[in-house]
Order: sequence, then C-alpha cells, then structure tokens
Amino acid sequence: MLEVINLKASIGEVKILNGINLNINKGELHAVMGPNGSGKSTLCHVLMGNTEYKAEGTAMLNEVNLLDKQQFERSKAGLFQSFQYPQGLPGVSLYEFVKTSNKDLSDEFINSIADKFNVRKFLERDVNVDLSGGEKKRAELFQLALKKPKLALLDEIDSGLDIDAIKTVASLINENRDDETAYLLVTHYSRILKYLKVDKVHIVVKGTVVKSGEEELIEEVDSGGYTQYQDA
Repeated sequence: MLEVINLKASIGEVKILNGINLNINKGELHAVMGPNGSGKSTLCHVLMGNTEYKAEGTAMLNEVNLLDKQQFERSKAGLFQSFQYPQGLPGVSLYEFVKTSNKDLSDEFINSIADKFNVRKFLERDVNVDLSGGEKKRAELFQLALKKPKLALLDEIDSGLDIDAIKTVASLINENRDDETAYLLVTHYSRILKYLKVDKVHIVVKGTVVKSGEEELIEEVDSGGYTQYQDA
C-alpha cells in the first residue's frame, strides 16, 4: 500500500525529516507519535504535496510515486488528508463542497452518510463555519467516508477535543474502517489511541522513526514520555 523509504524534507535550510522509513498495508491503522517539532505533521504535509517543503526519497502509494505528483494527482491516486485545524469556507456550503468533489455520488447516498456521521444539519451551512472542534472533525471524517481513499492521513484529529468528542471521533473511525483504506494517524497523546484498533505505532524523534511496535508502545509512552527516546 504505502512504502516510504529514506524520506527527507526541509523548509529552506531547516531540515525537518531526516530519513523516514515505514510501510502500511491495506486496511491497517498506524499511529505516529512524538514530541512537538519532531516532524509528525510534516510527514503528512509532505506526502500530500505541500509545496512549502522540499522533499527527497521515495513514497510509493501502490504503484504511484507520490513525490513525482502534484497535489490533485495524489488525491486521484487515493490520498486524503484531514487537518489539525480545518479551515472555514464562508459562502460555500458543505453540500456544495462535497458534491463538487464527488460528482458521481447521489444525493441519497450523501445524505445517508451524513446521517451516519450526524452532520446532515451541517450540509446547508458554510464549511467549518461556527462549528465546534468536534463538529469540524466529524465533518472531515464524513468527507473521508465519501471519498473512500486508499490512504487517509489524519493529522492530529484529536487536537482541541474534549474526552467525549475524542470518543466520538474514535468510534466513527473504528466503525468506518474496512479492508481497503489504510490510516496514518498523527498524535501527541495516547488518549485517542486507547479507543482505536491500532495495528502499529511509530515513535518519531528529530525527523526519524526511532522505534516501531504494536500497542505496547502506547503504554511505554504513557509511562516514560518521549525523553526516553531522545538518544535512540
């Protein structure tokens, strides 16, 4: 599914990713954890094609080398990114937004998925305008469900959420997982991971994966923090 080999990235003279290596198979959910400034969100931005970054290395999504493609081509190849701070789009309703990017979907199907994510009441409202953090994240997951991507990048989807909203977001992710879509979820904290079925955890420090494992790493981070990996 996704194979990342020696991925490096920088902004100007500032190096952020220093050789990321990871593999994600179809249907898996991988969590990327690490301290502030470690490069976790940068990984998502680089994979999605944020032009602020200069990237080198390999990032293959199935047979597509993402680093050779523009953002819209990466999207067509099956990549989706949700954002830590979803931006509002005044004057554009959520229905208009999703219909424009999913022209082949019927209104009946859109409404049924909106009901599933409890966002039907937001369809005629401007995208992410006057919504709470939890409501914005539900709207992002609604869009993800409509797209059915091969790989979903969830950049700190738990950011700014209270515990009830975190449980709701985690439940929606679990309920909508299937064998086709893989997830790369970035987070600082273990809270949301305790409610998810995580296949693998990667610890990122100073722009590189210093340790990978299964759910036991979540407890390891909880008990010892990230300082234990500083010299890894």
